[in-house]
Amino acid sequence: MGNQESLRRTPLYQNHLDCGGKMVPFAGWEMPVQYPAGVVEEHLCVRSRVGIFDVSHMGEIEVRGPGAEAYLDYITCNAVSTMKDGQAQYSALPNSDGGIVDDIIIYRYNPEHYLLCVNASNAEIDFQWLQDQQQGSDTFHSVSLKNLSDEYAQIAVQGPKAFSLLQRIFGQDFQATLKPFWFAPAIFDGEEVLVARTGYTGEDGVEVFVSPKKASALWTALLSEGEVDGILPCGLGARDSLRLEVCYPLHGHELSPKISAIESGLGWIVKPNKKGDFIGRSILEKQKAEGSPRKLVGFFVEDKGIVREETKVFSPEGIEVGFVTSGTKTPSVGKESGKALGLALVKRDVAEIGQELFGEVRGRKLKLQVVETPFYKR
Repeated sequence: MGNQESLRRTPLYQNHLDCGGKMVPFAGWEMPVQYPAGVVEEHLCVRSRVGIFDVSHMGEIEVRGPGAEAYLDYITCNAVSTMKDGQAQYSALPNSDGGIVDDIIIYRYNPEHYLLCVNASNAEIDFQWLQDQQQGSDTFHSVSLKNLSDEYAQIAVQGPKAFSLLQRIFGQDFQATLKPFWFAPAIFDGEEVLVARTGYTGEDGVEVFVSPKKASALWTALLSEGEVDGILPCGLGARDSLRLEVCYPLHGHELSPKISAIESGLGWIVKPNKKGDFIGRSILEKQKAEGSPRKLVGFFVEDKGIVREETKVFSPEGIEVGFVTSGTKTPSVGKESGKALGLALVKRDVAEIGQELFGEVRGRKLKLQVVETPFYKR
């Protein structure tokens, strides 16, 4: 992570301190892991009311020019050519082995203008990857790539009361006018912002792209106007427990250059029949048709204890069959039973619902049971 001095800060750093945020290193940034209410309260607030998150550490890359659509169709596994203006699409950047360089969201302004939202830890890696793929081709020299990460802050507004709050701030009913995975401009404090009906919590809501200089004012307005709704600022801890309950993958855990989109349960974003070739196509097409050697599964821990990431997973016969990618106890699931839960990447022949497995924790084998996912549904 580097030392404290080398960590970057978002435009909302002072707001986090003012809110009592506990700051920690994350992907090269100093970010709030929680606020005084605590991770559990923040999590439950998003499930029942509304919470806001600083996601300004995420990266933004602009892709413009003639051929932008064909270029993005080549470097991603989803079908960019099916997108309409104002639409967003979840996708991934596969490598030649079918592994995932990063998972991304693509925002289409028009066929020659797109914005990519990429993971914080991968912003520079992704930009270099995009440049390398462009330079290695004879076809895409008309495409312009710009890393605009410093020109955007992002605030996620998530939960059942998100849209009534947003209507009071922006004077627009986004719940009525924006379908999930669509976006539109709005005005805040005399400046245009981008409002996307996307999120990483399993609840409805939006992510607002705003200029760094207006981010603090928007954060403050949301907290002030949302007080009547019982709003809370939420940190990385709640963001992680919320996404795990709905089994949204996290890069570096469920996703990596050594884990394919099919293995990680993202077969639905792999479109082998789209027009034109794309990176990793042959292996992803084969895995989608025939199945992948490994599969991401959800599990409950049947014994007392938590089985965390990188824990080795064994079959009942004692054979090592995989590893845990994420694991914890979450506030909305297993509350009555007290069971911890998690995700694990295991061999396909032990991935059936009901399969008994074991996670080795400090020399002790804890019983796991493979269950249906997601753990939580809205």
